Amino acid sequence: MATHTDSTDRFDWKKFLNSFGPLFGLLLVIGLFSLSEELRPVFFTGGNAKLILTQTVIVATGALGMTLVIVSGGIDLSAGSVVALTSVVAATLLVQEFHPIAVVLLTVLAGGCIGAINGGIIAGFKMVPFIVTLGMMGIARGVSKWLGNNQTVNPEDNPLNRLMEPVNPLELWPLPIGVWVTIGLALIMMVVMKYSIFGRYIFAIGSNEDTARLCGIRVRTTKVMIYALAGLFFGLAGLMQYSRLTQGDPTVAIGLELEIIAAVVIGGASLSGGAGSISGTILGALIMGVLKSGSSQMNWPTYMQEIIIGIVIILAVGLDKWRQSKQS
Repeated sequence: MATHTDSTDRFDWKKFLNSFGPLFGLLLVIGLFSLSEELRPVFFTGGNAKLILTQTVIVATGALGMTLVIVSGGIDLSAGSVVALTSVVAATLLVQEFHPIAVVLLTVLAGGCIGAINGGIIAGFKMVPFIVTLGMMGIARGVSKWLGNNQTVNPEDNPLNRLMEPVNPLELWPLPIGVWVTIGLALIMMVVMKYSIFGRYIFAIGSNEDTARLCGIRVRTTKVMIYALAGLFFGLAGLMQYSRLTQGDPTVAIGLELEIIAAVVIGGASLSGGAGSISGTILGALIMGVLKSGSSQMNWPTYMQEIIIGIVIILAVGLDKWRQSKQS
């Protein structure tokens, strides 16, 4: 009887850590930066909170799509290049005087089409996602440079520039439209992942693809849908990238896919598939945003920030491996 109680306690403790680990990580990072007396008066302000949330939008939006891919047991290394490409697509369409609503739809759909191509090749030819998306990373980056004629595309002032505009930057409110869009999409995806049949299929495929197939799940079709939906999120992140810079730049978002993947893994997702949550992903993205903001305000050089992010990625993957070994 005592043994049963001990095992139950261990299970509950592990579940508690898996559920609230990302939140503790966020509080830890905030606490570390709060140790600096010089930083505290600047760090804990409404304006800085708004800045962090605004900077987190692009990573968080991309991470929503990446969560689906990683939970299903895949990976998408083309995310950063797709963000750059779709930002150039948005700017080019605006230069050609497309209506802003049409620009939003076409930009997001462009990302979805690239995702569908990735998913189709991966599922149809049973190729390794790492290789397919690595190739697409180069293709998307090259197409973005070709489309932008190897330079930035600068449309005239338009309503889409307001999506990421920080109105009243010294105060928390009002938050930019892009922040609210990301929050709304995160809430929708929480419901999809937890309560929809599609969400159950994603977890089933990531846990054991062969078993999922034997259970009647159309694995190939579902994989194409997963990568296509992720592509839609990458396209939306590209639109946000355009709005933040108010121009399409084919050279932006280099290495962004690593930040997106790190946010998902820090949030508790397993690179082996079958585990992850949208709430954890958002917290992981916030951790990355706080790290960037704190490092910048501490006047640490850019290379130091890159080193820190690299260490965080390694620690996140190490934590994932540790979780897997404990479960086995």
